[in-house]
Amino acid sequence: MAALAYNLGKREINHYFSVRSAKAMIHVNTFSRVADFLERNEAKNCLVDKHIAFIGDSRIRQLFYSFVKIINPQFKEEGNKHENIPFEDKIASVKVDFLWHPEVNGSMKQCIKVWTEDSVAKPHVIVAGAATWSIKIHNGSNEALSQYKMNITSIAPLLEKLAKTSDVYWVLQDPVYEDLLSENRKMITNEKIDAYNEAAVSILNSSTRNSKSNVKMFSVSKLIAQETIMESLDGLHLPESSRETSAMILMNVYCNKILKPVDGSCCQPRPPLTLIQKLAACFFTLSIIGYLIFYIIHRNAHRKNKPCTDLESGEEKKNIINPPVSPLEILLQSFCKLGLIMAYFYMCDRANLFMKENKFYTHSTFFIPIIYILVLGVFYNENTKETKVLNREQTDEWKGWMQLVILIYHISGASTVVFHGMLFAFIYLALQKRQILSEGKGEPLFSNKVSNFLLFISVVSFLTYSIWASSCKNKAECNELHPSVSVVQVII
Repeated sequence: MAALAYNLGKREINHYFSVRSAKAMIHVNTFSRVADFLERNEAKNCLVDKHIAFIGDSRIRQLFYSFVKIINPQFKEEGNKHENIPFEDKIASVKVDFLWHPEVNGSMKQCIKVWTEDSVAKPHVIVAGAATWSIKIHNGSNEALSQYKMNITSIAPLLEKLAKTSDVYWVLQDPVYEDLLSENRKMITNEKIDAYNEAAVSILNSSTRNSKSNVKMFSVSKLIAQETIMESLDGLHLPESSRETSAMILMNVYCNKILKPVDGSCCQPRPPLTLIQKLAACFFTLSIIGYLIFYIIHRNAHRKNKPCTDLESGEEKKNIINPPVSPLEILLQSFCKLGLIMAYFYMCDRANLFMKENKFYTHSTFFIPIIYILVLGVFYNENTKETKVLNREQTDEWKGWMQLVILIYHISGASTVVFHGMLFAFIYLALQKRQILSEGKGEPLFSNKVSNFLLFISVVSFLTYSIWASSCKNKAECNELHPSVSVVQVII
């Protein structure tokens, strides 16, 4: 997600949003490359039987409206602004409430305290934040800041208690564009806002003595506002496009760990190691240790067998010739190489260390690389002595082009139908190359019955997967199964 600058450089975005570099994270079009734009149905599926509560001032109300419009684009910003605003989608059983508490005071504390009682149903997500009203009402006085610190100190334990069972986010205050502020808001300066943000961060992060705070700092809108607040109509509230981005990020924060998009790098918790991964890690670790033992023994034996000089004659005496490398050592060496390759794949694809991007297919991203390789290949062609159609060199060329198309398919996110048609042809040629299929030419590795059975299984499996991939509606289910099925493509 552009607005999150990739988790302080190490993807801790899942826990905190206190990113330092604002310049690299603001533009909405860049955000779309990393975050996963959730459609209406996806958002509803994620939030089924969920209750989300927004608590705060007019800025939190803006975030509430933008969040609700992801679920229901027809929802209108109507009614008295200085009151609670409910929203409920009865079909999806989604409930989103905005609770008007513009100041961090006893009223907000009482609202939060009610949720800490065991007999009361707690919201699944709580988004809170306020400060500008305190600055405005008290004319930016230092006494108001001191009172703000006292109030948020009293609220912090309650938020921490709620964070054990719910997702709690404290929204840091956005900067203002002071030139556009009306006269009755001139006391709201960026210097004052920074002081209130520092107070909130220091108090909420130190609310637990011996462990990390469970209350997450949501500074996304603050970072976005640093670049877009100039487009504000009143100098205080974010423009609509910016708050829509903040709302989409908030939706990603909660939903990505449920939907698990394969091409979104934002807000997904690091997946735990599976049993297969643990067993593979142990196997390759033992292989590396075994190979190192063989290598050390072999090296020591090589040193002992070095030619030595006879002091009397001055001639070198050769000892016994080094024994040949054992097959077990060669096998362990191969396992070591495979283990390093698998570790690299894991770091790239499963360890959440590198940023991923959403794939948006366009004809140019798909065909330009193919045309480029085609033009390049014209200057590197060779003549062949074969006169038959579909000879070995032609089929090898065919497989090379299919590998290229499959690679570009994965990069550009092209049609699954085209891809699996090419993939079937690639499988057929791979089976023929390994003499599993012979078409009456040469001796096959297996009998005709076995070969036909393997071909049948291959065709049925990939046709089934192609139909399933094209018609899959449940994104979470698709993303769960897709990596497991895709491993067949690597093996082939």
